Amino acid sequence: MAEIENKKTSRENALEIAKILSDSKAENVAVLGVGALSSWTDFFIIATVTSSAQMQGLHRLIKEYVRENGMEIHVAHQKHDSGSDWNLIDIGPVVVHLMSAQARDFYELEKLWHEGERIL
Repeated sequence: MAEIENKKTSRENALEIAKILSDSKAENVAVLGVGALSSWTDFFIIATVTSSAQMQGLHRLIKEYVRENGMEIHVAHQKHDSGSDWNLIDIGPVVVHLMSAQARDFYELEKLWHEGERIL
């Protein structure tokens, strides 16, 4: 089977993933350009999820997008034992944060990375 080559820019990938999340009812989807602040990624996508079932579904959609676009998930971590608080998906140039409202309020990633470019 031939390997798929991703011809999209990191920005295009980030915006497409954000649209998938938004279309799938993730709340407050944000895209931050952090390439100038980070040596390990270019974009953060931060989205609020309302349940662990929604988080699992969104994770599955992201995995499909990654596979269809010739990308690779480097790390997938859950920041809570039940997996319903924070799911981090590292796709290299794009890092997706699926967070419960409580985790998003507590960690305030947008504030922490406030110097990044607010794209969406």
